[in-house]
Amino acid sequence: SGLIGRSWAMVFAAGGFKVKLYDIAQQQLTSALENIRKQMKEMEKSGVLKGALSAEQQLALISVCTDLKAAVEGATFIQECTPENLELKKKIFDQLDLIVGDSVILSSSTSCLLPSKLFTGLKHVKQCIVSHPVNPPYFVPLVEIVPHPETDPSTIERTYALMKKIGQSPVKLNREIEGFVLNRLQYAVISEAWRLVDEGVMSPTDLDLVMSDGLGMRYAFIGPLETMHLNAEGVSNYCERYAEGMRLVLNTFGPVPEFSGETVQKVNQALSEKIPVVPKALDARRKWRDECLTGLAKLKTQMKSD
Repeated sequence: SGLIGRSWAMVFAAGGFKVKLYDIAQQQLTSALENIRKQMKEMEKSGVLKGALSAEQQLALISVCTDLKAAVEGATFIQECTPENLELKKKIFDQLDLIVGDSVILSSSTSCLLPSKLFTGLKHVKQCIVSHPVNPPYFVPLVEIVPHPETDPSTIERTYALMKKIGQSPVKLNREIEGFVLNRLQYAVISEAWRLVDEGVMSPTDLDLVMSDGLGMRYAFIGPLETMHLNAEGVSNYCERYAEGMRLVLNTFGPVPEFSGETVQKVNQALSEKIPVVPKALDARRKWRDECLTGLAKLKTQMKSD
């Protein structure tokens, strides 16, 4: 019932599904429900609440439970949202493996743990899958669906269909790979950004501006491959024109950074001047970020319907 679990509960309730939110501590669940209620009411007031149901109708679909067996009884889909700890997640899936039937889907929110490390050896491994959301899932719809080598194709298709039904944007990985796809792309950007700051090419704040007011503007609507397609007369023509230049630049990229030492201090100082590292400032900026994401999501939805 942490940040990701609460967000998933809201997404599923917005899609009209009954949700049982499980945690070992009743106080955690009480706080989670209060937080969900507050968020839903605020979003309803500002006209950005997801789904066709009112906030009260969605809230009525969410109940809480401290008993795992009772929580999963009658469930068709289980989304695990424990901290990113392999042993903890394995423990939960071992427990679930003993109490679930042969039709429920066992899904993990993990952002980096491979399905083969999470699910191997489980009796219900064919029903296991990773559904990796982007934080926060309520505002950013992408979900990476990553199968275990033994995951049944029907598990993949059912998960994909469910994610579409609740308004998310699912993408399928044909096989597992370290970091999945979103984080591999994100880390590639972070890595080069870090090197450019480390080498004194640009300040940290200007570097972020290159993305937010440059690349990020179009990446909010189209990906890098479509960008190539539109920036020439198709991808083939783009490669004919620019492949040599791209290889030239890519060959100048340095080794993977250590993310330590003076550069950490330099980047931290620049970002701390912009957003002080105190709860009030960080929370305010996160709230602003989520409001921006909500506005962008609303715009994209309007553009699709037009």
